[in-house]
Amino acid sequence: MILNIPDTIDFDAQEATFILAARLYEKSKITIGQGAEMVGLSKMAFMEMLGKYGVSIFNYPAEEINQDTKNVQGYHR
Repeated sequence: MILNIPDTIDFDAQEATFILAARLYEKSKITIGQGAEMVGLSKMAFMEMLGKYGVSIFNYPAEEINQDTKNVQGYHR
């Protein structure tokens, strides 16, 4: 893929790649590992960078969290 970014914008290829990876992760299109591989970082470093860009590493739909909570509340040992 070729992306033409005007020279007048203070934005480099590495930052563009990270933003793309972060957005793909946020939309559940890729995993943490795939995002880390895209940008050439470890999984831990990628997760830390996601936080700096305001992207949660807990990419879990609210509906599923609500259902899991209901399931746990009904579980007794």
